[in-house]
Amino acid sequence: MDQPTTSVLLIEDNPGDADLVRLRLVEGQSPVRVNCVNRLSDGLASLTRETPSLVLLDLNLPDSHGAETFRRLMEHSPNVPVVVLSGQDDEVLAMKAVHHGVQDYLVKSTISSKNLERAMRYAVERQALLRSLEIAQKQQLEFKNQFLSHVSHELRTPLTCIHQYVTLLLDGIAGPVAPDQADHLKTILKSVNQLHAMIRDLLEATRAESGKMRVEPRCIALSELVQQAAAMLRPTADEKKVGLEIGLDQRLPLVQADPDRVLEVLINLVDNAIKFTPADGSVMIQASMVDADPDSVYISVSDTGRGIGPEAKALIFERLYQDPDSVDNNRSGLGLGLFISREIVRLHKGRIWVSSEPGQGSTFTFTLPIYSLAKLLAPVVTQQGGLRPDFVLVRIELTPLSNPPQRNWKETWQQCLEIVRRCVYLDKDLLLPPMGTSGASETFYVVASTDLQRSGIMTTRIREQLERVSDLNTKCTLTITTVPVQLPATDMKESLEQQVQSLAGWVTAMILTSLERKHLSAGKSAQKPQSTTLN
Repeated sequence: MDQPTTSVLLIEDNPGDADLVRLRLVEGQSPVRVNCVNRLSDGLASLTRETPSLVLLDLNLPDSHGAETFRRLMEHSPNVPVVVLSGQDDEVLAMKAVHHGVQDYLVKSTISSKNLERAMRYAVERQALLRSLEIAQKQQLEFKNQFLSHVSHELRTPLTCIHQYVTLLLDGIAGPVAPDQADHLKTILKSVNQLHAMIRDLLEATRAESGKMRVEPRCIALSELVQQAAAMLRPTADEKKVGLEIGLDQRLPLVQADPDRVLEVLINLVDNAIKFTPADGSVMIQASMVDADPDSVYISVSDTGRGIGPEAKALIFERLYQDPDSVDNNRSGLGLGLFISREIVRLHKGRIWVSSEPGQGSTFTFTLPIYSLAKLLAPVVTQQGGLRPDFVLVRIELTPLSNPPQRNWKETWQQCLEIVRRCVYLDKDLLLPPMGTSGASETFYVVASTDLQRSGIMTTRIREQLERVSDLNTKCTLTITTVPVQLPATDMKESLEQQVQSLAGWVTAMILTSLERKHLSAGKSAQKPQSTTLN
């Protein structure tokens, strides 16, 4: 039986060394097809066009040297086996290469046809084995996540039933309840609520591991969320006699974040801080600016608890980790809160970490990106070193027909937002993050690089797509308006960045004016209700 031909990409800039490697390959017993390039950039381009069986890589090339060479190659094509060919017998470099995923390290002066063929064969086999293990691990993780999700959903129904009947008994609807019986029922209710929280965390962790956790960033005032989190947990702090304080930087700008998810992180951090702080201790929530990082807001939760040891700090954000030295030895959760918080912050492109010493309390800090309309606009409103000639502001408003909105209102407006996102041109238009926390009415804004006359094409496309949403006309009214953006008068000395800043200022003013009119209209509508239809 004919042996299959091995396709080899040889990245070598020295013609003599390239000829020597070719000769050793030809002398081997297996048929080989060699494609030789003399620059790393050419090798990466070749890998984009065709995936070889193996790459033979020289580390010192005209456009790359040393460890950076195999790093760039491995980042570009992580699933292609690589054997390094080096002129130096450098054990440190060889170990570093293997740690980065290189399959073997050969010194050119010692290469023979036999050891080169053996290294190539082992490299291909090891890479195939690693790939098989990776696929098996992914399948195992997917099966585990599906199983956990299924079990969690199945547990919700009986737990909800238990919760409802225990509540009925406690309320006395089914007849009088003796004080001792009421205490027992309250214990049952507390346990049911703990199980509900565990199931919720388990589902969230499963979504995070499978990449299905979503955030819907908005332009929000962070101070409102901090105050809301403090108000929600103040009764818990008072019950435990732990002080809870807030410190807000007066310079706090708006941030671009999902308010529900950020509130989830805050509640988790503050609740943990209260739990691990003894009576008469204190917890402080702070939000501030840091001069060294002007693009982020820093939010921290500090406590005067017993602190965290070095071993615990290294594991505290891992899934299912629980501190064995908690103050009250409470095991009401699964150890998923910090893991979920880390994933939420990561999805916001922020960072989260802990600073702590045993006996000196702990401070958990995370960052969120500042909302900068100018930075969002810059990639789509500039062209050939200047601003595009025309812009319009498209306003899409969804107003629920009922107050409060139907139970699945959030899913409805999120579906509409995704449709609008698909209707705009990514290189010329910008769908702005929604403003404020989600409420009854939802308004989306698009800055489109077109004039008022041509904008009708976009608005028609958006309207037609939204009207296809199932039962949208029975849930809300749809209003789409378009306003031309008045370009600011440019000074010849103004840089392009300054022009974009001026444009962002105009757009912001128009949006704020639109929101003010919306609130005034809502006030009038509250005084005199009117029936409306989808238009």
